[in-house]
Amino acid sequence: MYKQKKIKQKILDLFDIEQETNVEALAARIAGNEPLITPKILPQLENILQKLKDKIFFKSWDNVLDVFHVDKTLSSGHLLPITNVSIDKFGDICATGSYDRTCKIWNTRTGMETSTLVGHENAVYVVSLAITGRVLTGSFDKTARIWSLDDGCECLCTMRGHLAEVVAVAVDHPTQTVATSSMDQTTKLFSAVTGQNVATLRGHTGEVVVNQFGNGGSTVITGSFDNTIKIWDIRTARCTATLYGHTAELTACHYDFSCKAIASSSLDGTAKLWDVRKTDSCRHTISGHTDEVLDICFDSVGRRVATASSDCSACIWDVSSGDLISAMIEHTGEVTKVFWEPAGHYLLTASQDHTSMFWDTETGECLQELKGHSDHVFSIVMSYLGDTILTASKDNTCCVWKQFNSKNNLLKQII
Repeated sequence: MYKQKKIKQKILDLFDIEQETNVEALAARIAGNEPLITPKILPQLENILQKLKDKIFFKSWDNVLDVFHVDKTLSSGHLLPITNVSIDKFGDICATGSYDRTCKIWNTRTGMETSTLVGHENAVYVVSLAITGRVLTGSFDKTARIWSLDDGCECLCTMRGHLAEVVAVAVDHPTQTVATSSMDQTTKLFSAVTGQNVATLRGHTGEVVVNQFGNGGSTVITGSFDNTIKIWDIRTARCTATLYGHTAELTACHYDFSCKAIASSSLDGTAKLWDVRKTDSCRHTISGHTDEVLDICFDSVGRRVATASSDCSACIWDVSSGDLISAMIEHTGEVTKVFWEPAGHYLLTASQDHTSMFWDTETGECLQELKGHSDHVFSIVMSYLGDTILTASKDNTCCVWKQFNSKNNLLKQII
């Protein structure tokens, strides 16, 4: 148990920011609705908005080909295979979970292991650096834990109560709530401060393998091997809607940023797009893949989704119509993960063919093949700055890829 100072946050939706947006007018409109933005602070807000606009619409990357290089290889740390990885916002810290029952923390700039978190009694299956200064782990020992990243890496709380393996975790910052999903067919909600179980979400008839909070902390979605997605009101712990339509196990489900749409992928070979206001049927069924769909994710503004499939391809689809925008077809093994570059101009894929690839999302052209592993690459993530990529492989290593061009400096200035 520990005390944590609450930080007040407010999310502002800026979906209307375009290339021609007048930044001063937008800042004035925001300030008119936010009493804390005084005339003294207004110039700072204008500067932030201009940098955000520059980031979103900056597309002229210098020397795109071969722009990423292996900077560090994180290896020889775990005694058994790596299960999952997470990277912090700035790309400085990496956490790896393993079947050896530990989570290791790495400095990506030096490639050195900084600490080993010991305490779980079975495989550490999922790790998250979503809480600043903390790492969240979920384990096959039926528990989840929150650890401090400060000196000593103390376990701050242990979340208990599941009857089977914990395979998914999520954090809601405004309410300081952790969601854990398990092979016991339930999702539990815990206080991130005390570790106390505040609610158990029951209703799925199969293993629950994915979860995500909605913005504002009022809802959480869960995806299950019972072929359904459920939307829950976390204040009442009641299921408000069940999304039916898939005919095989769910592999992923995600809200878009507005939390008005949900995308799901399944072993039935399809992906589906749902409107949370009309949950009796899906808005679009994406059936262009010829094998299992293993992953799906929205771009940052919710206008496109990317899918990864066992048919060795990744595809990008228009959310409003469900139409195919581009197909990425150069992998020679199943594509297991997709990840959007923060500005949405490029897509990253991880594959069983031992490689990752960096794609132009408009043309479907592979701009760079990331070669550095000797086995299946099962995870790929990128830092918020867009200058660091982390890949994890069944060869029991992680590669830290750095970008070495002028855009790196621009992104640092924007942040």
